[in-house]
This record gives sequence, structure tokens and C-alpha cells, in this order.
Amino acid sequence: MCGRYTISKTTEEILERFNVLKEIFELTPNYNVAPSHMVPVVLSQTNESDDTVRVLQIVKWGLVPFWVRDTRSHKPFINARVETVVEKPSFKSSLAKKRCIIPADGFYEWKTVDGKKQPIRIRLPGDQLFGFAGLYDDWKSADGSVNMRTCAIITVPANEAMSEIHGRMPAILTPEGESIWLDPEQKDTKILAQYLEPYKGEIETFAVSPIVNSVKNNSIECTLAVANSS
Repeated sequence: MCGRYTISKTTEEILERFNVLKEIFELTPNYNVAPSHMVPVVLSQTNESDDTVRVLQIVKWGLVPFWVRDTRSHKPFINARVETVVEKPSFKSSLAKKRCIIPADGFYEWKTVDGKKQPIRIRLPGDQLFGFAGLYDDWKSADGSVNMRTCAIITVPANEAMSEIHGRMPAILTPEGESIWLDPEQKDTKILAQYLEPYKGEIETFAVSPIVNSVKNNSIECTLAVANSS
């Protein structure tokens, strides 16, 4: 699964990396993104000229399907497994019509070392920006007073480098995959699934401080390498 990640780049860097044309707001670095946080996502929309453009929005992490009647009794989905995303009612509609990219510059996983959980940070070389394959949905209350947009990260089996830490990892899209993923005309789930696979590029992994265990801690110290307790 993917339960924590980081997005600390500037708004300008995110706009440039994901070809978003218009700045809507200024982002605050988040070194310990957790479920229920409001997070930036990139999605496609049709503008006034009927052109499809990429926009940056802030949505809540933890997908609530549109058909849920009572959010108090529903546990939001922070992840969607690639093996079942096509069939599950919770994700099927979003896969067809509401796909997004969730920008990140790293994520966390916990490795068992001598019976204890050691937090590990995973990132791409050079601390570069990348995009998780995401789904979003829009939930409205029965009386129409609440309109909530939420998202989930798709997960895939771990690649070789990640397998020593955890059995799964978030689906990291290639640049080509990003274009296909955000194409509103693309509804072929078999084609989409081709881009949902364990990451084939190089990744870096290193132990970080246990302060990241608490969502109350949100500083650059969460991301810094420490001596591995193993």
C-alpha cells in the first residue's frame, strides 16, 4: 500500500513538470502527507474553447465513491489495487472517467528490522518530481449542501528494489503513461492497465527518522537520511 508520501516542490515546478498551464494557488510543502490531507492533483478538463487542458486542483486523499449514502459509515479508500481496479464498483467508474495524476517527490514505507518498524523513504534519483496514477470521484450529500472531491492512489506489486521493504508500491507513471492516463478519450482499460506496473527505473531508498510515524510531524527532518538501525 501507499499510506504516506511527500510533495515539497514549488507550485511553479509542479506546473512545469506536468504541463499545467495556469497557476491557481500557491502550494505549501508537505513532508508527511497522510490520508485525509488535502493534496494537489493534476486532471484534464475542457475549457471554454472546447480544448482539453491540464489543471491543478486540491482534493482530499481518501476516495469516497459517488454512490455512498452516508460518509460516516464509509471508510475512504486511500489506495486502489491494480488487480481489482477494473472490476470493483468503488473504482470502476473513476477508472473510465475520472483519472488523475498525484504529484510526489518521494514516499514512505516501513521495513521490519529486528522486530521493529523502520521508516524508509523512497524517491527517484535527483529527488525529481514524478506522478502517481490516481483516481478521483465527486460525492454530494442528498440535500446538495456538501460537494466533496476525493482521490486514491493505485498500487501495484513491488519492483525488485522495493520488494525488500514491502510487497507493494504506488503506480508511478512514465511521461508517456501520464499522457495516456489523462486522455479523456481513452477508455480502454486494457490499454490503461499497460501503464500500471512496477516502476522500471532506478529508485533510491534510505532510512529516515521515526518522527515520520506521527502525522503531527511535518518538517524537512522527516525526509532526511539517518543511520539504519539494522
